[in-house]
Amino acid sequence: MKRAKISVIGAGNVGATAAHWAAAKELGDVVLVDIPQIDGVPQGKALDLAEAAPIEGYDALLTGATSYEPTANSDVVIITAGLARKPGMSRDDLLIKNCEIVKSVAEQVAKASPNAVLIVVSNPLDAMVYVAHKVSGFPAKRVVGMAGVLDTARYRSFIAAELGVSVEDIQALLMGGHGDDMVPLPRYTSVGGIPLPELMSADKIDAIVKRTRSGGAEIVGLLKTGSAYYAPSAAAVQMAEAIIKDKKRVLPCAAYCDREYGVGGYFVGVPVKLGTGGVEQIIEVKLTAAEKGLFDASVQHVRDLLKVVKL
Repeated sequence: MKRAKISVIGAGNVGATAAHWAAAKELGDVVLVDIPQIDGVPQGKALDLAEAAPIEGYDALLTGATSYEPTANSDVVIITAGLARKPGMSRDDLLIKNCEIVKSVAEQVAKASPNAVLIVVSNPLDAMVYVAHKVSGFPAKRVVGMAGVLDTARYRSFIAAELGVSVEDIQALLMGGHGDDMVPLPRYTSVGGIPLPELMSADKIDAIVKRTRSGGAEIVGLLKTGSAYYAPSAAAVQMAEAIIKDKKRVLPCAAYCDREYGVGGYFVGVPVKLGTGGVEQIIEVKLTAAEKGLFDASVQHVRDLLKVVKL
């Protein structure tokens, strides 16, 4: 049986770690790509991962490159390329520079792998996935952004630590944008099937939601010279696994919504069903008036960001 092919664009911390997770899970052969100016870096990291394979026992062909030819006919392409946040920077501060990077990447990926599903990780996420969609010309269902999987992972980890329970027993849903625009939905969060509000006070839930919103900034502040990469890359690879294995996973992702939730043609965080076709269904859940207000504000922020993007 032919192995799947996953290309990761950007060989920095997020990209290289995504290549690691994908290879270790044996999702397929992995190509790690970066710009010619750092020739040797993607090749060296791919070789290092290949040499770890006999120790960890995974079979995958790992290739490093500074051109897109080796990525040809990829099934999934994970775009991590872009500047990382530094202390004091917001995700929006990265908009213009990362827009140019993502535009260039999307153009080249579309030529090399016209049937791929794109998973965008670059920030500001909701705007960058829109850029990748427009520039690639791919159907909207084959372009999806990674944010909700990461945000819910942070949220679940904080809940598990607070309650002293396994992270495996926590199911959660967050919607909207990445960071301050996140829309918490505690009533859709459960621990072993028990609604979270029955196990935790409203004040404690609010504190955890606040920490989740600033989860990325907390890590940036601690690292001082970079941003999070273990959890973001793991989140992107979980999405890739759902697509490659046609698992039909229901995950919160940045997906294109038109009539859904009254969004009107933008990418925003919503629960979706991920399979071989990419976003196979957008799931609409009932929102309270307060939740809908937060969600609409999140969508408006995406609109505002895209006003300054030249496509």
